[in-house]
Order: sequence, then structure tokens, then C-alpha cells
Amino acid sequence: MPLLDLKGITKDYLLGKSAVHALRGLDLTVEKGEIVALMGPSGSGKSTLMHILGALDTPTGGTAKLDGKTLQELSENHLVTLRGRKVGFVFQTFNLVPTLSAQKNVELPMIFLGVPRKERAARARELLTKVGLADRMRHKPSELSGGERQRVAIARALANDPEIILADEPTGNLDTETGTTILELLRRLSLDDNKTVVLVTHDPEAARIADRVIHMRDGRVVDGDSHA
Repeated sequence: MPLLDLKGITKDYLLGKSAVHALRGLDLTVEKGEIVALMGPSGSGKSTLMHILGALDTPTGGTAKLDGKTLQELSENHLVTLRGRKVGFVFQTFNLVPTLSAQKNVELPMIFLGVPRKERAARARELLTKVGLADRMRHKPSELSGGERQRVAIARALANDPEIILADEPTGNLDTETGTTILELLRRLSLDDNKTVVLVTHDPEAARIADRVIHMRDGRVVDGDSHA
């Protein structure tokens, strides 16, 4: 059974009195441990698809399953729990809390799931060491470089040991060398920890770490093996 299984997915938004068709009958499956890159111009539906894959949004039509569970059939409380346990998010703008240290930022997702204080502190230290920031745990985001902030964000995404990492332009604000380091880290998470990584990117170099590249345009897959 695929970890992510989308069939006939449509997503419509109302913009004033007009309907915007963000996704148009899209099929996609993603297997556990796979790295998939989503590419396409702005407005192609990449971010909308990412939101559905991460259970942040539900489709207008079709069937979206995450780990065998149909998202449209789940209550909001169940979706929150599913996101918290199954999905880790990495964003282009890092989305770190500026007043908190690196360690406290990594602890945040565990607080929401009720992990005891000592356990989450130990887990945060372990993850920051894993991403090469053992000596930067007490530093706030303003005291870290862009690459260090993105590594904190990756550690935070791993806090609840999710099966899926969704990375939205994770190298977009980084220089080439630092971006390469981040991509190597994501690749290692797939190879060593069997994490599934879905990467949204405009950069063909970033897409080279993927097992598959899915090209999108106008809410559809136009090139690449969707497995569906």
C-alpha cells in the first residue's frame, strides 16, 4: 500500500465570483522511503498539492489517502493528530520562533503532542546533534546563519519521528553551497532513516536528489512517472 495515494484529485477555490481550478483530476502515489520532487511554474498547483499531501487541506473531489486513511473522512481533530504524528514540514522561510532557542524551536511540535519536558529536551538535543548543530542549541534564529536555521527547521520537522517530510523550496533562500548541504541532509534522511521526502522546487539541481521528478502545469501532471 502506498504511503500517499491520490486519485482524481481536484481542488477549487472561489476568487470573488470566479472559480479557480488549482488541481484538475490529478493522480499520484508515493512509496515509503521515496524522494519525489514536484516541479512546475508558479500557479501549476505544486503548493496546493503539498497542502493536500500534508493533510493541511482536503480536496474538492477525488480520494486522498495518507497511510491508508482517507483524509476527507477524518474529523479536524483526527487530521491534526495525523499531521502531528505522520508529517514534518520544512519551509523556504524557516518559520522559526525568533524569541526561542534552537532547542526550544525543535521542542515545539512535541509540546503539542504532550511529550514530557525532559523527554522532548533530550529528543531536541539528539536531533540538533544529528543535523550538525550540537554547539548551537542555545542560539536564537537571529544568531544563526541561513543554513543553520534551515537545519534547525529540519530537526523540528523530525521532532515527532514522522514518516513524511514535506519540504517547500527548502533551499530557496540559501546560497548554492549551503543549499547543497541541506539537500544532502534530506537525501540522507531517506537513505538512512527511510523517511519519505516530497520536495517542491524550481531548481533542477535540487531535484537531482529525487528518485522521481513530477512536472506539473495547470493543476495536472504533465511529465514524470506518477505511479498512478
